[in-house]
Amino acid sequence: MRETVEVGVQVPSARPERSDVEARVARVAEPIAAGMGLSLVKVHYQGTRTQGALRLTIDKPGGVTLDDCTRLSRAVGHALDVEEPIDHRYALEVSSPGLDRPLEDRRDFEQAVGRLVRVKTSPSWEGPRLLIGRLQGQDAAGVRIEESEGNREWSVPWNAIAHARLEIEW
Repeated sequence: MRETVEVGVQVPSARPERSDVEARVARVAEPIAAGMGLSLVKVHYQGTRTQGALRLTIDKPGGVTLDDCTRLSRAVGHALDVEEPIDHRYALEVSSPGLDRPLEDRRDFEQAVGRLVRVKTSPSWEGPRLLIGRLQGQDAAGVRIEESEGNREWSVPWNAIAHARLEIEW
């Protein structure tokens, strides 16, 4: 028999929204990636007023190759030169999210349903600090994780998730 446990939380979510630069870059890069059969998983920009680093994370069914990263980097680089969403020097990096990719937004969790995940929770949550198990589902309230032993399912609110990632399954 499986027991479902729901636990309350007092702290609001600290997940940051996309920056303006990241949103402008995503508007340019997403259609280019889609045209190459890739999905743009994440856009991350970090920098100062004079220089920065722009990291694009991409994925596709069957995995990303070095050629995929190179082709997208060239195409997006040219498009960004025209659109100029960043008005100073920056380095452009394109990579795959990896086998143990982080789960950072609801879309990531939606795509990971049925997979083995590792979720670290915030200290204010009354449940365990670390959950490793199958992601059973996600909705507006949070995620449901069945512990690896299969005898307990936890309902974890979105604002109780401090960090989450896929676990590598051998």
